[in-house]
Amino acid sequence: MTAAQTAVRIESPRVEDGAAIWRIARDSEVLDLNSSYSYLLWCRDFAGTSAVARDEAGEPIAFITGYVRPERPSTLVVWQVAVDHAHRGHGLAGLLLEALTAKVCASHGITGVETTVSPDNVPSDRLFTSYAKRRGAALERELLFDAGLFPDDGHQPEVLYRIGPLHPQGESL
Repeated sequence: MTAAQTAVRIESPRVEDGAAIWRIARDSEVLDLNSSYSYLLWCRDFAGTSAVARDEAGEPIAFITGYVRPERPSTLVVWQVAVDHAHRGHGLAGLLLEALTAKVCASHGITGVETTVSPDNVPSDRLFTSYAKRRGAALERELLFDAGLFPDDGHQPEVLYRIGPLHPQGESL
């Protein structure tokens, strides 16, 4: 663990974190930005399958949101991951992903992770590829949503990453 990671607390988000999470997502300049209202709801309804990294002052500096897929209750879907610009380069996204999956493995018995990554999102590709490798899990990729399905011009396709099976490890939140 790096010194920057040691100074960070990872915990479930609270409703009060919604605005900060929305700002981190907006400032990422790569995520599809949802309404600020949706981030408040996410912090209320999906706090058990999401996590936030806090700095020494307790302010959110990174987040990961997810949910257990209703049709595949052994699968955690990672919705978004973002790190504040000032805190990038310290492995916080990987730390959040490890902490969240450890927590959800323990609480929900998940054995797999799904996420989508657009072809130009190299950092996310690296995050999930290295995660699968660290966990000794298979990684399958397939097109999930073609660009033509999106109502806005210029949206890239979304490639589904399936990682698993996972083996419980790490500490719970």
